[in-house]
Amino acid sequence: MAGVTDGERLGRVGKGLRVLVAVAGIGLLINGSVRASDDAWPFGPMSQYAMTVPDDARIDYTRISAVTDAGTTVDVPLNIEGAGVARAEIEARAGEIVNNPSLLQQVADGWARKHPDKPKYVKLELIRDTTQLVKGRVEGPPTSQILATWQVKR
Repeated sequence: MAGVTDGERLGRVGKGLRVLVAVAGIGLLINGSVRASDDAWPFGPMSQYAMTVPDDARIDYTRISAVTDAGTTVDVPLNIEGAGVARAEIEARAGEIVNNPSLLQQVADGWARKHPDKPKYVKLELIRDTTQLVKGRVEGPPTSQILATWQVKR
């Protein structure tokens, strides 16, 4: 009976193709890891993966607060459906945003584009909330620090 048997070996083209795919995959993983950016996912780090936290540690949480043209203050939903940008991207670029708060304009523009019927953002603040753990327990309320402020341009 003709066909593939258990003892049949992979040909040169098949082996070469498999090696090429493996090398390309490893190259993409190395590139994403060196760049340390979620933009390269799935070929790089995904910074929002959970990890263990030491008993005595600081836990930082980055968020964006907005004042709307309706006079309310809200936390910006940092996801694709909300403002069009994920929290991981904001966290990864926090240093850039601190140095250039105008980058927050993209958040306001994304919100306005995705939610034309909702109040518009007029002021944005990049905020870091810090929770202190002592012996594995939360020590007091979180502290907040405003890292950057941006008056939204229309």
